[in-house]
Amino acid sequence: QVRLVESGGGLVQAGGSLRLSCAASGFIFSINTMGWYRQAPGKQRELVAGISGGGSTNYADSVKGRFTISRDNAKKMVYLQMNSLKPEDTAVYYCNTRNRGYEYWGQGTQVTVSS
Repeated sequence: QVRLVESGGGLVQAGGSLRLSCAASGFIFSINTMGWYRQAPGKQRELVAGISGGGSTNYADSVKGRFTISRDNAKKMVYLQMNSLKPEDTAVYYCNTRNRGYEYWGQGTQVTVSS
């Protein structure tokens, strides 16, 4: 079955960096679009960044120039490099994909940015 497992979250000071990882299994990873979403307390879940099987990327305006999404198809991994972190980046970050008409989520990893 499809499985997504995030790691790499933590507590960091404003201006710092973190790298999130998502390990994927159970589907043909190389052709699937992968995404990172986040949900802050009291707010809706929002798309942070996406990457297609061919490597095309898109970003939320709020993270452009600070975050970079990448993938390693051989390892079935997707990454989110987060630089110049701000307190408003504090949220639970989720890995996402769609496969055969269904949407799948990881368990999430907490990112907390202190001011």
